[in-house]
Amino acid sequence: MTSVIIDCDPGHDDALAILLAAKHLDVIGITTVSGNESIDNVTANALKVVEFGNLTHIPVVRGAEGPLVRDAVYAPHVHGKSGMDGPDLPKPTTLLREGHAVDFIIDTAMSTVDLVLLPTGPLTNIALALRKEPKLRDRIKLMSIMGGSSTTGNFTPMAEFNIYVDAEAADIVFRSQIPILMSGLNLTRQVLARQEEISQIRAIENPTAQIVAQLLSFYLASSERRGAAGGALHDPCAVAAVIDPTLIDFQPMHVVVETTGTHTYGMTICDQRPGAIRDETKPTKTSWDDLPEHKSKPKDANVEVGVSIDTERFFSLLFDTLRMY
Repeated sequence: MTSVIIDCDPGHDDALAILLAAKHLDVIGITTVSGNESIDNVTANALKVVEFGNLTHIPVVRGAEGPLVRDAVYAPHVHGKSGMDGPDLPKPTTLLREGHAVDFIIDTAMSTVDLVLLPTGPLTNIALALRKEPKLRDRIKLMSIMGGSSTTGNFTPMAEFNIYVDAEAADIVFRSQIPILMSGLNLTRQVLARQEEISQIRAIENPTAQIVAQLLSFYLASSERRGAAGGALHDPCAVAAVIDPTLIDFQPMHVVVETTGTHTYGMTICDQRPGAIRDETKPTKTSWDDLPEHKSKPKDANVEVGVSIDTERFFSLLFDTLRMY
């Protein structure tokens, strides 16, 4: 079973990502990061998830209180004041694991073979870990990230929320040379929870599924108020990509994170131009070679970008998983 750390900022869809991962992967720990709400709120939410999912054997470790450079940004317009509004959940009694998320990530990576990171929030913890222990890049088998977009954004016209919150951290992670699967908005917007899906979850007769139905009812209403056709299940896509790699079609691209643009800060620029990726199987001389600007010449792919997902099979996986609780 694949060993993973979930680095998250719960978040309605983070909660589903945790529940999905816990039944199919070896979740060594859950680390929290400021994002959808303050570090206090998202950490409390992570503890609530492990409690209502009967997953208290998984340690929860508190992480970064804010971005590397900029002020913290939250999303109460999406997730409510608590970061996970909807059901009336009791205050968690489970204790946090002592220490900081950054150290937990480093220590776990150094002692675990083929560790996979599942970041579903801003990438602050991961960037801090890479800064503190450069050898980390050689210890991580894969990162399956929810973040970015090969098309448009959601927090700004061009930037997805997780990347926008800490673009400097994302820049460090995307340049780390660790293999990355990116489940961006162009992919996750294909997976919408609507009344039909919520009704199917509500029909699953266990307490965890009932809480999930309440969470998604709030999330759907929030999404519809903002003009969406349903509640996009962003974060579970990054988990599903590891559970069943055949669910999502990924394409290699060279991706950079914009950190200076006035109107494009936090944008993930995915080079999709024909011939943009260096292909060693083809002749080295191409029409690009005559261009004076080296930035326009083919580059190595650094990210596998998700472009399409089998939505029917994804929801089957989600429903079957919730029946396990």
